[in-house]
Amino acid sequence: MKKLLFSQTTEQRHWVGDGFPVRSIFSYNDRAQEMSPFLLMDYAGPAIFPAATANERRGVGEHPHRGFETVTIVYDGQVEHRDSAGGGGIIGPGDVQWMTAASGLVHEEFHGPDFAKKGGRFEMVQLWVNLPRAYKMSPPRYQGILSDQIPVVSVAQGAGTARIIAGEFEGQKGPAMTFSSINLWDIRLTAGAAAEFTVPQGQTASVFVLDGKVRLGTGESLPEASLAVLDPQGERFTLAAESDAKILFMGGEPLHEPVVGYGPFVMNSKAEILQAITDYQLGRMGQLAQEVVR
Repeated sequence: MKKLLFSQTTEQRHWVGDGFPVRSIFSYNDRAQEMSPFLLMDYAGPAIFPAATANERRGVGEHPHRGFETVTIVYDGQVEHRDSAGGGGIIGPGDVQWMTAASGLVHEEFHGPDFAKKGGRFEMVQLWVNLPRAYKMSPPRYQGILSDQIPVVSVAQGAGTARIIAGEFEGQKGPAMTFSSINLWDIRLTAGAAAEFTVPQGQTASVFVLDGKVRLGTGESLPEASLAVLDPQGERFTLAAESDAKILFMGGEPLHEPVVGYGPFVMNSKAEILQAITDYQLGRMGQLAQEVVR
C-alpha cells in the first residue's frame, strides 16, 4: 500500500485575467520532483458568474508558452481557446483541452460565448505538464477532447466511476496523446464506498479532492480542495469516500531532467529561457489570427 508523502491545500485565491478565480495548488517552484512530469495545478472555482454585459469578454488575453503542455479540464462552465498555431475550440462540462505549446505559441482563453451570455457555475482545473527535453522544441499541437470521447470505467464493487483522460485503467485507454507515460483519471466515488487502484511502481502519484471528503487506505483524511502526494514506491492505494466525492488522479513517469522556469516558459537551462524570451519578443512564436466578429 502506498504511503502518504504529504498533503496540502490553500484557500488563497487570485485572478487570472478577469475570468478565472484560481487557487494555485502546486507549482514547479516548490514541487518539481515530487510531481514530475506535472509542473503546476490551478483550481478555478467553484464560482458563480453573472451573465456578461454586451461585448464583455471574461478571461485572459494573449500570452506565450514554451516547453510544456497545458491541460484544461472543465467541470462546469465553458472555455474558448485560440492559439497562434491554429489550434482552438470551445470546451464545456466534461471536456478537456490538451494544448502542446512545445517550441512556442501565444494563446488566449475566455469564457465560452454561451456561458458568458447566461452566466452560472464555473469550475475547472488547469495543469501544466512538462515535456521531455527531446520534445520541448517540437511543433505545437491542440487536442480538443470531448466528454463522449473519454471512456468511463466502473470502479470495482460499485464504488463509483473513473473517466480515463490519459493513460490506462482496467484495460481502457484514454484519448489524450502524451509525450511520456501519464495517467490522468477523473474519479467519482459514492458516499460510504471504497475502491483500490493500481498504478505503475516508481511513478509519481497524487490525488486532488475537488468535492467531498476522502480517506486514504493508510488512514489520512482529505477534505475538499486538498492534494495528497503518494510515495512512488508500491503499486496500490485505496480511497474511501466519506461523502460523495469528485477526485482527480495524476500520475506519471518522472522525467529526471532539470526544470528551469520563468513565468510562461519552462525549459532545462537558463540559456534556453533567455532564448525563449528573445524569440517571443521577436514574434517567433506567431500571432493570433484576427478574430471573427460574432
